[in-house]
Amino acid sequence: MVTTAELHSTDGPVTFTALVVGPDGVARSEPCAAVRALPAGGDGEPERIEVDPAALPADADRVVLVAQAAGPVPQVLVRALQEGAEPIEFRPPPLTGGERALLLAELYRRGPAWKLRAIGQGYADGTAGLAADFGLPPAALSGVQTAPAPSEAAPPPAPAGAGAVSLDKGGRASISLAKQYTGPAVIATLEWDGGSDRRRRKGADLDLYALFVPAARAVRGAHDPGTLITSRQARQEAKDPAAGEAVSYEDLGSLTEAPFIRLDGDAKEPGAETVRIARPAEQGYVLFCAYSAVSNGFGSFRSFGARVVVSDGCGSTVTVPLFEDTKTRYWVAIALADFTTPGTVALRHIEAYSGRMTERRPVLHADGTIEMNAGPVKFKGR
Repeated sequence: MVTTAELHSTDGPVTFTALVVGPDGVARSEPCAAVRALPAGGDGEPERIEVDPAALPADADRVVLVAQAAGPVPQVLVRALQEGAEPIEFRPPPLTGGERALLLAELYRRGPAWKLRAIGQGYADGTAGLAADFGLPPAALSGVQTAPAPSEAAPPPAPAGAGAVSLDKGGRASISLAKQYTGPAVIATLEWDGGSDRRRRKGADLDLYALFVPAARAVRGAHDPGTLITSRQARQEAKDPAAGEAVSYEDLGSLTEAPFIRLDGDAKEPGAETVRIARPAEQGYVLFCAYSAVSNGFGSFRSFGARVVVSDGCGSTVTVPLFEDTKTRYWVAIALADFTTPGTVALRHIEAYSGRMTERRPVLHADGTIEMNAGPVKFKGR
């Protein structure tokens, strides 16, 4: 279905562009007939871009919507419209680092369908950093002649990606976090397609939870971070997290104040939910979990096609799949992110399920150990 995206800004001129990106993360440098700019209606009217997914090249993986400005990108709002559907709006969080280019949102291919998700990732080095991330020369990005960065030295290049990794059961991987990068340090997305048509008809509302321990409270214990603990003896040294130390649809969190973790919203049908994590030095451990609403019935998380994809926004991607067909479970702890080593996030495949028919949330302890069936009870109907 054709999507029209509008960019609204009242605080200064902003250029609105779209990048057609392939599976390798490289954007096309030539124009694409399936993506076209629409004329604005007059002064004060939004800039508009129309995307026809059905007309995109077969090797197109996503269409990224971008805002660029000569100075810092002002506060903007992007609005997506499709015929017969309610408009979707996204207002990126305030930018605090003088970012002159901003990834707003993307249309991405999910099987035969196309989905929309928000991004909100900025570049202090403007077009240069944006172009480097998408494998283009800066001149290939039409739009703005950017002002020089507020420094005598040239801005450092955006960090190069390290490629894609898919974890085996119990596997581990790490992503180097470049200190000069101004976007969220880590982007974690729970993706699910609902599995089969039968599965989708029964219900397919999953929720991403990010349980967290801040760096100020994180400790090293007798067990490796990510170890599952069950007995009172095993957890006697671990301090239970304070109530509310979870980012979810109930508390979306924030990127500009503690916990520096934010969820993009609540997707109530197959698609994606994304958590962005900033200020890695403020983070200790983050556990990515999924909750299945009671109304979904008793199918396994794997039957929903669920997985977590973790990236640094610069080409390094770690996919954490599920391998078990465990049913009658409402919670799964999927992956642990360990930020306790400066400059690196270490990822560990967990895939631990709650007890049968229990809705108690997992608990992430201060030493990074995990206790299933020990947190507050959660219930979500339709």
